[in-house]
Amino acid sequence: MLFSNISILDENFEIKKNMYVGVRSGKIEFVDSRAPKEDYGEVYNGEGKLLVPGFVNTHTHSPMTLLRGYAENLPLDRWLNERVFPFEDKLNCERAYYGTMLSIAEMLSCGTTSFTDMYFFGDGVMKAVIESKAKINFGRSIVSFDDGRIENNERFKEGVYLTEKYHNAENGRIKIDLSLHAEYTNTLSAIEQFGEYAKGRGQIVQIHLSETQSEHENCKKKYGKTPARLFYDAGVMDSPCVFAHCVWVEDGDIELLREKGASVAHCPASNLKLGSGICDVYKLLGRGVNVGIGTDSAASNNALDIMREMYLCALLPKGVNHRADIVGAKDVLKMATVNGYKSQGRNDCGVIKKGFCADLAVIDLRSVNMCPEFDIAGNLVYSAGKQNVLMTMVDGRVLYRNGEFTTIDIEKIKAGANKAARETENEVYAL
Repeated sequence: MLFSNISILDENFEIKKNMYVGVRSGKIEFVDSRAPKEDYGEVYNGEGKLLVPGFVNTHTHSPMTLLRGYAENLPLDRWLNERVFPFEDKLNCERAYYGTMLSIAEMLSCGTTSFTDMYFFGDGVMKAVIESKAKINFGRSIVSFDDGRIENNERFKEGVYLTEKYHNAENGRIKIDLSLHAEYTNTLSAIEQFGEYAKGRGQIVQIHLSETQSEHENCKKKYGKTPARLFYDAGVMDSPCVFAHCVWVEDGDIELLREKGASVAHCPASNLKLGSGICDVYKLLGRGVNVGIGTDSAASNNALDIMREMYLCALLPKGVNHRADIVGAKDVLKMATVNGYKSQGRNDCGVIKKGFCADLAVIDLRSVNMCPEFDIAGNLVYSAGKQNVLMTMVDGRVLYRNGEFTTIDIEKIKAGANKAARETENEVYAL
């Protein structure tokens, strides 16, 4: 495809108008203000449109879309124990497949091209990713409440199986990460064993970190140290880590994250909805920590709309710090693209530049909410919504265009997801 006469968001997050971008064999092959001589097949008229790198959802639990609206107005501990865990106990691979496909469709419609997912029923999730052609970093999270060897833990075994079967599959679209659910859902022995196992493997590690004040403070009472320090001392941070939430991290924790090059997945809507608090993105960025943006699950959000998260990500630091001049639109766009891909270990994505993967989204600049064009980047963060997304492309393949999905039978998936949700709820209450 050749994007013709289109505005682009360049690697410096500046807007360049009247550009030509040629895509071939999954890569961006041509970027110039002059039309190429080569034939790139379909010529896409870019007049009145903006081409941006595809967005990255750095933390979600995609099968949990089946729980959208199921556990409302509860704090995290009750949300988990009274509603989520009983529901999840009745899920299976087929149901996880429908939940994941529904999630992928929603994310594609918002311009999201890659997502970092922590869950189980990996075969069901992988089936959805393979069929839809989206990109994923998937971690099968470990939960362990005994001091036995983690090699005997069924969750650990599933993670090993998924790594052997799917890691770097589908031409690298699929990456299998390692994952501990959290400090409070694992014994110290399991955490230390995990740190030793992960060391030197080159796989990314996903963990929930200091999401709530009670989680953070209880860890300090139990071990005399914060969750971040616990993971650091256990050797977990010797591997590349993505820590979700980080609402209650302390200054010393932030220094550990910076020292080890860890990434943070900031989930503003979920943290607000569950009453967990607000992550200090301004402080994290100022200390040099790589921060991406996540939605968390539709069970706690209730949407997987990365553009809505970008809006919150830009506004919250201003309100918390009583300063309008911090965490601007360009910072947020970097978090949603380059930083997100960096957290996934995908360093050939996130920039509209020759040689990079053609993971792209097209935004309609002619919509009423995008006019006038004093600051297009600002409009993208503060004004745009998923209704402005015209196209989403992954590895040069169009997956969403003008409201239609090219790899997903959306009516079949919605029917399957509704059926899976109803059947699961009925099984929960049958008890």
